[in-house]
Amino acid sequence: MSYDQAIARMYALGHELANLPSAKFDLDHMRVLLEALEHPERRFPSVLISGTNGKGSTASTLASILRASGIKTGLYTSPHLIRLNERIRINGAAISDDDFAGIHDLVDRTAERLVDERELPWHPSFFEMMTALAFEYFAREKVELAVLEVGMGGRLDATNVVEPRVSVIADIALDHQKFLGNTIAEIAREKTGIIRKGGVVVTLPQTAPANDVIGNTILDRGARGVSAVRFVPPVWPASAQYLVPSPQEKAGFVSRYPLSVLGQEILVESPLVGRHQLRNVALAIAAATELQQQGFPTITAASIEKGIRETRWPGRFQVLPAAAGGDPVQTHPEIVFDVAHNPAGAGALRSALSTAYKDRPLTFVFGAMRDKAIRDMTEILFPLAERVIVTHIDNPRAATLAEIRGAAARSASVLLDAANVAEALALAREHSGAKGVVVVTGSIYIVGEAMRLLGVRIQ
Repeated sequence: MSYDQAIARMYALGHELANLPSAKFDLDHMRVLLEALEHPERRFPSVLISGTNGKGSTASTLASILRASGIKTGLYTSPHLIRLNERIRINGAAISDDDFAGIHDLVDRTAERLVDERELPWHPSFFEMMTALAFEYFAREKVELAVLEVGMGGRLDATNVVEPRVSVIADIALDHQKFLGNTIAEIAREKTGIIRKGGVVVTLPQTAPANDVIGNTILDRGARGVSAVRFVPPVWPASAQYLVPSPQEKAGFVSRYPLSVLGQEILVESPLVGRHQLRNVALAIAAATELQQQGFPTITAASIEKGIRETRWPGRFQVLPAAAGGDPVQTHPEIVFDVAHNPAGAGALRSALSTAYKDRPLTFVFGAMRDKAIRDMTEILFPLAERVIVTHIDNPRAATLAEIRGAAARSASVLLDAANVAEALALAREHSGAKGVVVVTGSIYIVGEAMRLLGVRIQ
């Protein structure tokens, strides 16, 4: 099977939300598939990370720390910006097309056999297939540790078949209510499903309902809670600079502050900017120090400092410098990509934009999925912009221009329509002006398409 055939078969399974946690009663189907593959998930130790916002940032930071510590590290995240391969990485490099095709063929043939033999009632879902593929790849390549981001929820997520060395709970907020519950407490009960009996869980104080669920789950399961509070810098210490020009990039920002880690003072320089990212970096540091105590001695203060500095997590307040030239497509003002896709993410983006670009006019390119809280997102973000270019992509979940306009009725913003992302970028170039900044946001799919059109490299 070729790579293109493998990709086509994956997408033929439908969107990854097609096999919904609410429609499943357990993880038995995933376990049947993995047993037939001789349990690749048992052939490497892992860290499992759940949450609503920040779990991907935490995972990428932790993976970078482990890599800087000389540990062969797998990283599994979702969704992707441009190509499926981005979801499965070892030491920062995405799985090759050949490896993807070959392992997909094995997993797909195994799944079909199990269906034929009635050991499975139907073919595994898109996300189950991706997860099994990642596990098989990590096992074959003999990773020393894998960092796994939960896809959605936790309790019934396909990743939750592993026995993690450490479970991490990032910030919990309202999202995917149709599948996870309508309150923070209900959603937290799904997220804390990754905590193991007698296991270790790293977390931070959150809202009262989330704290109650997390604390009670830790007690009920006899787990050991590890707080990352000691790695969150205090608000506005004189020595901390949360948004400063990046010394590594031609344009962009870093968060910079001193921190005591493993008995030494380090200088944190994280390319993941914004106050919300301070919490994600703290979770990654706490998980790394816990792993060091569990038998990974190469994790040191120096490797933690280096790993944070070298973290790459595209599409999260990522700045593309302004460019001019003969090619009109590649001529553009300064652009910020941020995949804020729910109210909490929108609030974090607003805070970062207000600090970084408070004296510059903003033009938004915005599109969202219709199952998101679009009204709340527009009320948070749109007042910052001089104009908003509303667009969408060819996706059955994408909100139409009329739906976004209706949701934004109370924002009193200047709205322009664009039939697709390419047209939206062209309008943004036309209207932004010499000092203007274009912000592409609202959905990872909008951000990914914009990055693809502009030739932005993911790695």
